[in-house]
Amino acid sequence: MEDFSKFNLDEKPDLNITPLVDIMLVLLAILMVTTPTIVYKEDITLPKGSKTQKVIDEPMIEIRIDKNKNIYVKDSKFSYKNFTDSFNLFSSSYNKNTEVRIRADNNIIYGDVIFILKTIKEAGFLKVSLITNG
Repeated sequence: MEDFSKFNLDEKPDLNITPLVDIMLVLLAILMVTTPTIVYKEDITLPKGSKTQKVIDEPMIEIRIDKNKNIYVKDSKFSYKNFTDSFNLFSSSYNKNTEVRIRADNNIIYGDVIFILKTIKEAGFLKVSLITNG
């Protein structure tokens, strides 16, 4: 007969889950690395466009500023000092939803470009953007 007196039956065994956690972390890392490289292929049939109707070019105002602070709008040339009044007169015939694009020389001070931008916004134009070579 065996002697069971040396075994304590009230003792609870300790579970070592460290290897399980290690394996799960490795699997998670593998999943995170491989998921962005998976490419799904979807067959999409795009609708045919109409070849008879052309896209309507919306009117646009392009403002160019050279390194000497000369401001060109379409075929007109304005001085920097009088630009606010001149642009208000020039833009009175345009719809305020017209897109305005500003191209400035690389050597122009940032504050001068912001002054032009502020003048255009104060004239009521909502769609104003700066054009870069980026």
